[in-house]
Amino acid sequence: MRVVFDSNIFISALILPGSKAEKAITRIIEGTDSLVLSKAIIDEVLTVLARKFGSDREHISRTALYLADLGEIIRPSLKLKIVKDDPDNRILECAITGNAKLIVTGDKELLSLGEFKNIRIVSLKDYLIS
Repeated sequence: MRVVFDSNIFISALILPGSKAEKAITRIIEGTDSLVLSKAIIDEVLTVLARKFGSDREHISRTALYLADLGEIIRPSLKLKIVKDDPDNRILECAITGNAKLIVTGDKELLSLGEFKNIRIVSLKDYLIS
């Protein structure tokens, strides 16, 4: 299944080894699901790692390469303004353009949508039990 992970899933996986988020990444690595990402999602992850966690340039570069290799990078062909937080709109854009069936997030506003354009939006916990 084609999935989009919100940036919070990547950040949790990178910061908290052994976390549920890391288990989600493992599902991608093992080929259980296919990851779809965009430059905007990768940029958001890298910005948060640098700003909130003080990651240095080398770590940021390695992370960028790792994320790029982890899934298919697409270029969203539309701009949405569905939710308040712009980075969350980038998640929706990526999912639509990348023909994803699922968005995995910890964001309450996205989760409150439940579904958008036939794309289910689920929590990390629900993703891991599916």
